[in-house]
Amino acid sequence: MPVHAPDPVPYPLDHLALRGRDDDAALVLRGQVLSWKDLRSRVALLAGWLAMLGLEPGARVATWAAKGELTCLIPLAAARAGLVHVPVNPLLKRAQVSHIVTDSGARLLIGTEARLASLEPDDCPADCKLLGERDTWTVVETANNPVDPSTADPAALAAILYTSGSTGRPKGVMLSHANLWLGAVSVAHYLGLQRDDVTLAVLPLSFDYGQNQLLSTWYAGGSAVPLDYLAPRDVIKACARHSVTTLAAVPPLWVQLVEQDWPVEAVSAMRRLTNSGGALTSDMVLKLRTMFPQSRLFPMYGLTEAFRSTFLDPDLVDSHPTSMGEAIPFAEILVINDAGELAAPGEEGELVHCGPLVAQGYWQDPARTDERFRPAPPMSHYGGMAVWSGDRVVRDEAGLHYFVGRRDAMIKSAGNRISPAEVEEAAIASGHAVEAAALGVPDERLGQAIHLVVRGSRDEAGLREALRRELPNFMQPAVIRWVATMPLNPNGKIDRTALAEQVPA
Repeated sequence: MPVHAPDPVPYPLDHLALRGRDDDAALVLRGQVLSWKDLRSRVALLAGWLAMLGLEPGARVATWAAKGELTCLIPLAAARAGLVHVPVNPLLKRAQVSHIVTDSGARLLIGTEARLASLEPDDCPADCKLLGERDTWTVVETANNPVDPSTADPAALAAILYTSGSTGRPKGVMLSHANLWLGAVSVAHYLGLQRDDVTLAVLPLSFDYGQNQLLSTWYAGGSAVPLDYLAPRDVIKACARHSVTTLAAVPPLWVQLVEQDWPVEAVSAMRRLTNSGGALTSDMVLKLRTMFPQSRLFPMYGLTEAFRSTFLDPDLVDSHPTSMGEAIPFAEILVINDAGELAAPGEEGELVHCGPLVAQGYWQDPARTDERFRPAPPMSHYGGMAVWSGDRVVRDEAGLHYFVGRRDAMIKSAGNRISPAEVEEAAIASGHAVEAAALGVPDERLGQAIHLVVRGSRDEAGLREALRRELPNFMQPAVIRWVATMPLNPNGKIDRTALAEQVPA
């Protein structure tokens, strides 16, 4: 049955293991299916072993492995044991992993044996124990010490999720049981997830959007299928094999997926598609609506510091394809202008996120916490601390929000403030670009000139002609650079920092 109304009462995160029917599938792994009864017993065993380690309450436990039983269950098991989970993206390399493990002060790092072997002796704190993924289950099952569901304070810290670090070193975002629980409730509610839903979890579990694929599905009592894919065809095959009903992705993955042929058996069961981690272009919306005519498309906007902010009602996607939509349940979204007042409809301002989904700040980083987490504006219903996102948006008369750009990413050329997204969408809509990223590069005359990086037809004359038709003179790129592939960060988004580093001096 669907989740009809969001329950505003948070519970300890490990109680998500209690949601499904015993004999229904909860987790579909390669060569193994865990029923909900299995899930409950395995979480209890893993939590009991963690509790036997003698770590202090709130100690950090990190994982660095591909999607599997361990990485899927340990968020619940660590929470039940009174510990804090630190998921590390398996795509990260030694130096990045060393920073995360050291910064978090992790006391235990469980990882794939080959990944652990790549670390140097001084990459982890001296009191951090390293344990291979295969050995972990051996000791867990040998210990055979299942523990009952926890009675943890929902306000207690449950996880630290490190941002991708596209600028500066990665920051650890502190998330409570309540943050994660209410995020799962909210998404399950507005997506209309049901017990018979099957979610294909292709995004990294170290990414809040990726982790929520599991948590929201489990809140609804459904089934999750974690997948580490090598090629877009792997995703399509999995959709067909498991009759997937829910698929979440970021724009670069959608670009790859719509370039493929989808057999009927991979499309027929699909009830919903969700997008976050970047805006969908009008062209991409049209392609997805054409390829999946029976599926509901949910464009979403979020940031790790506040989990998720907005979603667009699928009924409005065709008429408002570029809108971020309205606030999700448990989120209050305010647009604050440069005078510190509530922006009028059509007036640009900063998106400020208030309410119980707001994280607890950055781990051991009060300076950067103070920059982003500040008191909510006086007109906020929730009050308390808010996330000042740095994202510039406008809100229309109907209450729908539209992304303009990040203030620190806006291109300032000849006195004009230019949204990179507007240039990128025009390039893609031209038909000459499959992917595009607009950057501002220093220019003595203009302040910044537009440098457009494009993957596509390599017909520069055709692209420039199309851009001249659609964009004013001050938004025309000074340079167009063609690439065979776009660099991606570990969360699958276009890595703008890497692109900027490739710009000739």
